[in-house]
Amino acid sequence: METQLQSIFEDVVKTEMIEEAFAGMFMDTPEDERTKLVSCLGAFRHYWGTLPQDSHEQCVQWVVRFIHSQHSPKRIAFLYDCLGMAVETSLLTPRMVCVALISSDTLEWERTQLWALTFKLIRKIIGGVDYKGVRDLLKAVLDKIQTIPTTVSSAIVQQLLAAREVVEYILDRNACLLPAYFAITEIRKLYPEGQLSHWLLGSLISDFVDSFRPTARINSICGRCSLLPVVNNSGAICNSWKLDTTSLRFPLRGLLPYDKDLFEPQTGLLRYVLEQPYSREMVCNMLGLNKQTLNISQHKQRCAVLEEQLVDLVVYAMERSETEEHFDVDIGGTSQLLWQHLSSQLIFFVLFQFASFPHMVLSLHQKLAGRGLIKGRDHLMWVLLQFISGSIQKNALADFLPVMKLFDLLYPEKECIPVPDINKPQSTHSFAMTCIWIHLNKKAQSDNSKQQIPIPHSLKLHHEFLQQSLRNKTLGMADYKIALLCNAYSTNSECFTLPMGVLVETIYGNAAMGINLPGTKCMASGSVTPLPMHLLDSLTVHAKMSLIHSIATRVIKLAQAKSSVALAPALVETYSRLLVYMEIESLGIKGFITHHHSEYSYMIHATPPLGLAKQYTNAVQQVQNQLPSHGATALRLDHSSECRSEVRARSCTRFLATDPKLVWFARGVRRKLRPEPSSLTLARATVYVTAIQLYRQGVPFQSGKGRTVEGGVQDVASAMANGSAEVVGAQLGARGSWCWLHCAYLSPDYKWVTQFSTSVGEG
Repeated sequence: METQLQSIFEDVVKTEMIEEAFAGMFMDTPEDERTKLVSCLGAFRHYWGTLPQDSHEQCVQWVVRFIHSQHSPKRIAFLYDCLGMAVETSLLTPRMVCVALISSDTLEWERTQLWALTFKLIRKIIGGVDYKGVRDLLKAVLDKIQTIPTTVSSAIVQQLLAAREVVEYILDRNACLLPAYFAITEIRKLYPEGQLSHWLLGSLISDFVDSFRPTARINSICGRCSLLPVVNNSGAICNSWKLDTTSLRFPLRGLLPYDKDLFEPQTGLLRYVLEQPYSREMVCNMLGLNKQTLNISQHKQRCAVLEEQLVDLVVYAMERSETEEHFDVDIGGTSQLLWQHLSSQLIFFVLFQFASFPHMVLSLHQKLAGRGLIKGRDHLMWVLLQFISGSIQKNALADFLPVMKLFDLLYPEKECIPVPDINKPQSTHSFAMTCIWIHLNKKAQSDNSKQQIPIPHSLKLHHEFLQQSLRNKTLGMADYKIALLCNAYSTNSECFTLPMGVLVETIYGNAAMGINLPGTKCMASGSVTPLPMHLLDSLTVHAKMSLIHSIATRVIKLAQAKSSVALAPALVETYSRLLVYMEIESLGIKGFITHHHSEYSYMIHATPPLGLAKQYTNAVQQVQNQLPSHGATALRLDHSSECRSEVRARSCTRFLATDPKLVWFARGVRRKLRPEPSSLTLARATVYVTAIQLYRQGVPFQSGKGRTVEGGVQDVASAMANGSAEVVGAQLGARGSWCWLHCAYLSPDYKWVTQFSTSVGEG
């Protein structure tokens, strides 16, 4: 093929000896030029017809190489005229010729005459190329222009401008060669935001890009980087806050010239969301993190930017603890809530492997080194203990050893640290580092590891105190000694049984000493005092989970035995209090409840909340003291998760629906409680807050019998205690209905519900 092509074109471009001797002095007439073109094109057409289809592209590439091998501008111009005529007569396709010309390796800016003639031919025939081909040619032309250096001789600029004319023709919207959106996409790929275009193109590119800025503003939110979301636990998260997992930038549609601030990493936005409560679902939605499974082999989505922000939040908490004016190690400071929130966040994100625990600890060590921030060290170790105690049994010891490096930095004392006052809840934080060492040492022993860690000298007094307390078989609830033992030995089954058993027996009560509950022949175990919230707050998440499992085991055994004795009010209330911790939800408690729900949920409705069964028959003052505290617990319970909402709905409707007359009401309660878990919260809050506050203020209002609120409260308490059908409800408009709902939920007597239905029917 090459031999035949060479003979065709060499016969056309050959010259006489005299023409070569007087180069530039001889000129062909237009007729002679035309005759040569027709002759050359005819010979090429005859040969082209004999070539197979798959050889056409190779043939055109050879022709281009032959042209570029010529040194005479006259010959190059003549051969380019041949190519142009071949395109005009539809012998060659314009796209094939343009691609062969622009992709030639011999097309260099130093050969200015070849450069100018080549782009003039492309400018002439590019109008016959389809828009997809024009898009590829635009990219190729821009790449060729990039090879021109920033400084060239002014004598050759005029020849180089031929390439600019091609780009200008392509970008001309009136020429309709290429949709402008495709053109801006190719330009932004080569010249992203903040990068100047090549000097040869000058204002051509910048003006074209600026023409798309109004379009970019239409497709973006004004002041988006200054907006902050409303963070809640509803789970209905808007996709407008999504960020790129690696760069933390907003995912922008298309390569449009958006405002510069939209291309910046939105670290402030992620930091703001992380600082808010109930923000875990939103953070996962923003970063596209999937938390469907806890299977480590299937779930590895480490997010480096999230890990960095969590570390920065911990450093900020350390700085805040250091600068607090009234910081007290025994009672904590104003940063206490921040540390509690950080504990919840760290457990969740590290548990689902969105952040690497050893990498975070090493990063913390690096950022805290040399800064002398030690006031918040106990809080930090408490946060780390939360994760270590629950995960050290399933992970390698090496993942947790960096904590000892952090200990050397934050605990520079050469003397033994004194034992804190164990009557104060903050003592559990002071013992956190000692508990961490105990868990690490237990792991090393169980793995028969050679990495035995001797007890640090500064922690010896703490360790000796825990060992002495463990030898004491009679543990009381007056201090936080039980919480300390649970936190330290939750991974040691031999030592953990004693303190956990004391907690369970305290709330389970003695079945032989039962108490009467409101209703007909309803008895429960005698314990009515739940574990206080400050004690539960002092337990690690691992200890809380163990307590929940212990309670559930007792409940299941009672259900299987078909016992007529109801659950102890203290046990139910403690169980409810445990469920409000967000960390518990992270560890799969919803699935646990769902699995065992059918076995014991039928018993929940028969057990009124703590204090109500016993205190409803007492004086009004006692009612005032009990209801607000229970209301706070109910408020936390109702907001904790949808799972408890399902339990309440099923339990409530189960005993309501046994009366055929009340089937309609049972369905209404189920519909109300499912989509709105906080409905009972509103009910209780209305009764507790409104009624009690009005009573304290001495504001009289009429009840069902025309009496004041004092009489109403007394009648309600007496009626509930005696199981009477005669109920007095405070007439507070909508609040009156909520009052009836509260009574209907607490009482197993169906007449209460009938009276409630009548009240609602009357509006």
